Amino acid sequence: MNQEREIQVRSGWSMLPLTVVFFVVAVLFFILFAASADQRGKGLMAAISFIVFLPTGIAFVLTLPGYFTLQPNEGRVLILFGDYRGTVRKPGWHWTNPFMTKKRISLRTRNFNSDKLKVNDKRGNPIEIAAVIVWRVEDTAEACFDVDNYEDYVEVQSESAVRHLASQYAYDHGEENELTLRSSVEEVSAGLQKELQERVGKAGVTVEEARLTHLAYAPEIAGAMLRRQQADAIIAARQRIVHGAVSMVEMALSELAEKHVVELDEERKAAMVSNLLVVLCGETEAQPVINTGTLYT
Repeated sequence: MNQEREIQVRSGWSMLPLTVVFFVVAVLFFILFAASADQRGKGLMAAISFIVFLPTGIAFVLTLPGYFTLQPNEGRVLILFGDYRGTVRKPGWHWTNPFMTKKRISLRTRNFNSDKLKVNDKRGNPIEIAAVIVWRVEDTAEACFDVDNYEDYVEVQSESAVRHLASQYAYDHGEENELTLRSSVEEVSAGLQKELQERVGKAGVTVEEARLTHLAYAPEIAGAMLRRQQADAIIAARQRIVHGAVSMVEMALSELAEKHVVELDEERKAAMVSNLLVVLCGETEAQPVINTGTLYT
């Protein structure tokens, strides 16, 4: 594993005067060489001019590739003949050994939106899932040398992590205190971020956030699951209605007994309970029926 080390390089402004001197000297002696080359008796001057022009011209040409600029949140990995020398992170105009290979790496935060993936959840139900990953390069040496292409690496590992995450949780309707993809958003996002960090850490990448952006049943079972959700909702509503109705009936019987409004035997209590439950639990408005006789006829 490679580790990043920050390196200090010369400022481009400090090297600019030397480059200008090389350029001016090379131009002047080239003009002098050209002027004296065609004149007799000045062969020595032409030779001296050429001898001075050649190294200064070469020096000028060689200094130019050494200049480079860095914007905020950018880095340059410096490599000299295959040997990693360090990373420059300081923004500005710089100059370094012209034989250095300078590989630019963005240190800015990036987003990766995964495609909609069709996977099976913990219970084997086919679902569609997608996520957004917020990441940035933390270690430029690992990003350059430990993986072939760190951007492709992050994309492939992100999709793999999303698939693995979906198989660890049920879409919905979990058991008591069980985490599900739909109801436990924060816990699922934290789990996805942790797993992603373990996968992409070797590429020098830091995952800042990971969240699901799409979650749905696959089209082939979406209709059946919708009916199941509707049935579950109806059952839950009925349970609550019945619980409330029983509480109200119990309260009514208790109030009647405490205030001695009417004395009811067991059969009359059963009839009253039946009538109240019909009124309270019925889906439509109850229609009163007048009994002209008695309960026992």
